[in-house]
Amino acid sequence: MDLYPAGAAHAALAGDVLGYRGYVEHSATVVRRRELPGPRVPVIISFGDLLSVRSPGVSGELTSFVAGFHDTYAVTEFVGAQCGLQVDLTPLGAHRLLGLAGSDLRDGAVRLGDVFGRPGDEFVERLAAAPDWPARFALADAFLLRRLPVAREADPEVGWAWERLACAGGRVRIADLAAEVGWSRRHLAARFRRQVGLGPKETARVLRFARAVRRLDTSPPSLSDLAADTGYADHSHLVREFHALAGCTPSQLVAERRSAAVPVP
Repeated sequence: MDLYPAGAAHAALAGDVLGYRGYVEHSATVVRRRELPGPRVPVIISFGDLLSVRSPGVSGELTSFVAGFHDTYAVTEFVGAQCGLQVDLTPLGAHRLLGLAGSDLRDGAVRLGDVFGRPGDEFVERLAAAPDWPARFALADAFLLRRLPVAREADPEVGWAWERLACAGGRVRIADLAAEVGWSRRHLAARFRRQVGLGPKETARVLRFARAVRRLDTSPPSLSDLAADTGYADHSHLVREFHALAGCTPSQLVAERRSAAVPVP
């Protein structure tokens, strides 16, 4: 895949938009990838061929879509050309700027046309016709900035709890979060799930997993050290969580990312 320089979002979108990334890829054979859960909601705006997406929440062929905030992996496949823009939102950014409820973010993928209607189709057309990636990033800024006046507000308590969890890599007791915002655990879980897509406990699990994956990608330590550093009880706990969230062991994931072949079932 040819990745183009990432674009930063307008300052007014900070906290909601993590950034933009262009991509171009061509293949005469099947390209299969394991897409891991993480603390973001990707919006895929495609100018290329159909992408096959398979996960517990969705199975089908898509072009432009919003991927949810999940606690499990997905498998994508394509043959031909892939070209487009990926907009990475925080889960609360997707709630605010896209008007999506927690169930929309959690349950599979949402087609872009179902989110924006005709304006979304026109947006895709303008992006495809833009002369270069900086122009596309500017169009994305303008489109999202126009949504700010009608953005859906999140509870301040939910926003604060999300930031606490994200900054700590998921290593915060949910009882402590609830006490700090002055809510019961049940009320916090319900409001958080409605706006973020996963409950605080599931969100902490994804954040802890994402932190472990980043460590594996950069300077992989022993699995025992990795477990201790990222909040897992032990080596066995780490491996079980990787099986649940990635569908493979940590060692298999490292080998897979170093190989051109991706043996996803």
